[in-house]
Amino acid sequence: MSNLASLAPVTPLRARMIEDMKLADLSPKTQACYVDAVKNLSGYFKASPSVLTQEQVRKFFVHLVEEKKAGESTLRIHRCGIRFLFNVTLSKNFELFGHLKSKRAKRLPVVLSTEEIERILVKVRKPQVRMCLKMIYGCGLRLSEGCRLAVPDIDGKTMRIHIRGGKGQVDRSVPVAPKLLEELREFWKTDKPKQWFFYGRDKNAPLPNGNIQRAFKDALLESRVLKKACIHSLRHSYATHLLERGVDLRTIQIILGHADPGTTAMYTHMTEKILGSARQAIEKMALSV
Repeated sequence: MSNLASLAPVTPLRARMIEDMKLADLSPKTQACYVDAVKNLSGYFKASPSVLTQEQVRKFFVHLVEEKKAGESTLRIHRCGIRFLFNVTLSKNFELFGHLKSKRAKRLPVVLSTEEIERILVKVRKPQVRMCLKMIYGCGLRLSEGCRLAVPDIDGKTMRIHIRGGKGQVDRSVPVAPKLLEELREFWKTDKPKQWFFYGRDKNAPLPNGNIQRAFKDALLESRVLKKACIHSLRHSYATHLLERGVDLRTIQIILGHADPGTTAMYTHMTEKILGSARQAIEKMALSV
């Protein structure tokens, strides 16, 4: 993923688009994706997007679909980024963007059992990384939220952690189990971090996401857990395990910080408790003839 600060040279058009994206309060990650999409369009025609016609933009998307065999995620990002450039920065409302569709694939996320999570975490060698992964699962955090866990955001009295600037720049409070909180306290005693609980070479900067991702991937391989899991699977597992233990969807939605309740509802398709009750009903419905 591109880093907007490192893009050089920055053309006047790109600088204007970046300003527009900041005014629209798009996240840095979204901004980088949109800039990459526009760069691909410009590179395909070897021309500034400002001089391209609607037919040329259409031709580019045909190229993505037919020649690049782009997936739905890639098409969606390119559509959104290029549409933002033309509609907002260039004030050109091409009718084409009303016809471009890319259905989001509806795939059920991977869910790990508590035993599988333990098998994976025991293979993580660095205590700092292992503790970070424990917090991600134990509190249902996103990767960036776990890496950026700050010391002042731990409230031992109420047994909560405060997530600052989560997805959509929304703050929230998340409950933390007493046992996990005690482990966090013991971890803190080793070197008493002042700002970030988990940091890299620079104590003033949070632990890079990539460090955690590589460690999890290696531990998954060593654990011989065959599921195609990633770090986000820990968050999915947390939500599913809460639902199996009787926590209602609305509460899970608040804890996870989901803006759309439909996002949280997907976990109802995945729990053994719900599947088990369905099996019992199906067995009773079985015909005897």
